[in-house]
Amino acid sequence: MSAAGPQGPPVAVHQFIPTLNPRDATGTHTLLLRDILRAAGWRSEIFAEAIHDDLAGEAYKHWMYPDHAAAGDIAIYQFSTSSVVARFLADRSERLIVDFHNFTAPEHFTGWEPQSEERAARARDELGLLAPRAELGLADSRFNEQDLRRAGYRRTTVIPVLVDYRRVGAAPDRRVAAELAQAKEGGGADFLFVGRVVPSKGQHELVKALWAYRRVYDPAARLHLVGGSSSFAYLKALRGFIAELGLADAVRITGDVSDAGLAAYFAAADVYLSLSAHEGFGVPLVEAMAAGVPVVTRRVGAVAETVGDAALLLAGTDPLYVAAALRRVCTDATLRQRLVDAGRRRLALYALSVVTPQLVAAVASVAGAPR
Repeated sequence: MSAAGPQGPPVAVHQFIPTLNPRDATGTHTLLLRDILRAAGWRSEIFAEAIHDDLAGEAYKHWMYPDHAAAGDIAIYQFSTSSVVARFLADRSERLIVDFHNFTAPEHFTGWEPQSEERAARARDELGLLAPRAELGLADSRFNEQDLRRAGYRRTTVIPVLVDYRRVGAAPDRRVAAELAQAKEGGGADFLFVGRVVPSKGQHELVKALWAYRRVYDPAARLHLVGGSSSFAYLKALRGFIAELGLADAVRITGDVSDAGLAAYFAAADVYLSLSAHEGFGVPLVEAMAAGVPVVTRRVGAVAETVGDAALLLAGTDPLYVAAALRRVCTDATLRQRLVDAGRRRLALYALSVVTPQLVAAVASVAGAPR
C-alpha cells in the first residue's frame, strides 16, 4: 500500500456518478461500495448529476460537493456515460480513482438516436480527459481494462462489479409468476433477456431467433424482454417488427420491473439468451447463473471472460443458428445440467465476500488506511 500523500490520511472517500438509479448495475455497485467504504472506516457519500426520486435520500447533487469537501479527500468516479461530472472532477484537485464500467460506442446509436450518439462520443473524450488525473483505473473486466489503457491510464486493475446476486432468488412477484405459469400451461419454452431496450443490446436479433425457433421447433415458444428503454426510436421500431412477424402474443416487453418481478422471470425461464453487440461485463449473465438458468450468449466484448465455461457461446446471430443452439439446450438434459453446474461454480468468483476485500485493498492503495 502506498502512503496517503503529503496531506496525510484522507478525510473521506467519496463517490461521483452521472446518474444514481435503483436496480441499475452501476447504481447498485455505487450504493454497495458506499456501504463497504464506510464499513472499512472511511467516511463516504455519493454525489451525482441526476438522482432517481426513489434514492433522493442516498446522494447529493454533484455541485453540492464543495460544501462537503475537506483536505485529503479521495474521489471515485463511476464512469458509465458522458456527464458534466467528468468535467467537474477534471477541474478539481482531489486525488482521483476512475471506476470504469464502459459505455456503448457511438456507432451503435448511428441512425437511431443522434443525441445518444453524441453523448457516447463525449464519453470517449471524457475518459481521456480524466486519464492524467487518475491515480488508479478500476475495470470490471480485462476488456474494460484495455479501454482504460488505450485512453492513457497509467495504473489499472481488474475487479468485478459489485452485485448482490441473491435478489434473483428472492420471493417472486406472485402476480407475474401466476401469469407466466398460466402461459406455460399451454406448452412452449420461455426465453429471457434482461437489459435496456437499445440497439446495442440486440433485442431485434432475439426476436428473429424466436421467429426461427417457433417456425422450426416450437410454435408455442415465448420471449421476455425485461428492462426499460432509453431509445424511443428503437423501441418503436422493435414493437413494429414484432407485429410484422406475427409475434405480438409471443414477445413480452416488460419495461422496468421490481426485484420480485425479476425473480419471477428468472424462475420461469428455460434459457437466458443474449445477442448483445457490446458488453463490458454483463451482470444479467451472472444473475442467470445465480438463478440456475442455462445461458446461451453471443461471444462479444467481455462476455467470454465473464461466463467462462458456464454458457454456450455463439459466434454469430444468424436466426437459424441461434434457434438450433436454443433447441439443444432445451432438449439435452446433460448439457443443461452441465451449464447450470458450471454457472454455480463461476458465481463464486463474483460473490460480495470475494469482491469486497479486493475493492478495499485497491482503494487503500491510493487513499492509505482509513483513520
